Formats: sequence, C-alpha cells, structure tokens
Amino acid sequence: MSLPPGLSDDSASQVKYIETSSGGDHDWLTFVSKKLYTNAFIVSPGPPQKILLGYKKRGFGAHLYNGFGGKVEAGETPAKAAARELKEECGIEASLDHCGTLLFVSKGGPEWAFQIELYRADAYTGTLIETEEMRPEWFSAIDTQSLGISPTTDAVFPPIPYNSMWPDDIYWIPLLLANRPFVGRADFDTDTSGKYKMLRWWFGVPSR
Repeated sequence: MSLPPGLSDDSASQVKYIETSSGGDHDWLTFVSKKLYTNAFIVSPGPPQKILLGYKKRGFGAHLYNGFGGKVEAGETPAKAAARELKEECGIEASLDHCGTLLFVSKGGPEWAFQIELYRADAYTGTLIETEEMRPEWFSAIDTQSLGISPTTDAVFPPIPYNSMWPDDIYWIPLLLANRPFVGRADFDTDTSGKYKMLRWWFGVPSR
C-alpha cells in the first residue's frame, strides 16, 4: 500500500503497512519542507490501564489535551528532545520508546509540515508537577462511562477527552495504547470559529 506524500520518502517506505483508518476527499496539501517535533506519553499498564495527558495552557494547541513535547532543537535527536520536553513540561523522567510518526499539515499555515515523532513509556520517575505550559492529568484507557462505571474514586479516572483533543487523536491513540507502532498523516484547515478540522487523514501499522 502506498503511503501518503511526506511519509513515502522516509524509512517507513521500506516497510509494508496495513491501513487502520483513513478519510476525507480533499487532495493532500503540499509543503516545502518538514520540521521535527516530539510528543511523549506515559501509559500505565494498570490494571486499569491509564494514560497521562497534559492540558495545554498556552501557545499552539492551547486548551487541548495532548502528550508532552515540542520542537527538536539543533544538535538534539528526537529521543533526547522528547525526554527534555517531558521533564520541562511535567517534571518527570522516563525511558521512552519510539512508537509512531505523524505528519501534520495545515492549510494556510507554514510552508513546512510538522513531523512529529511519538514516544511512550510504561513508568516514570519523579513527581508530576503543573508548569506554566501544561497541566498533567490521568485518564482511563477504557471508556468507563460506556461500562457504567462512575469515575468517583482514585482508582477510576475520567475517559480520554477526545472532544478536547486534536481531531486525529481518536484514530491513533488506541494504537499507542496497544503499543502498536504506526505512521500517519493528517491535513487540517480551520472552520469559521477557528477550530481545526481534518481535510484528509490516513493511519497504518506495519504488516505482521
């Protein structure tokens, strides 16, 4: 299966992928270059399994929940950048494993695409703190509401707040939770209210 533009020129093109989700009928947006970013997640195996997300308090993606990450600085590897951002944004350290690559392109935005390298860990050291940029919060990896479970105790957390996250997250967060490596691309535009909406998307996992 051919990968979306921007992914097919990477090492991912040497691997055969199975599509897990796709949609949108808009042509893929064009871009001139790519800039490297990272996004890191802590997924506690439980039981029950839970995921640590951060509420973005300012800047790009403000008022949405996401992982902890940012731009890869000069001289850094993506892995080192992910570890640095995790420490800076919520005060913890973790042994991170690479789990996916996401290409993010915005209509009317910069002429370059965000290439986001995603990482995850099952454990961490240190104490979680709220910073000027992020407020860390735990969420249940299962939909407690659909199971009739009320998140009223410390042992049960609210469900993942997909309605307050980037629209593409619902397609790849389950892959991250299952520890399945993946690649994907999502092209965005903004609606009249300024909210991001997807024009086209594709996600896939390596064939086994």
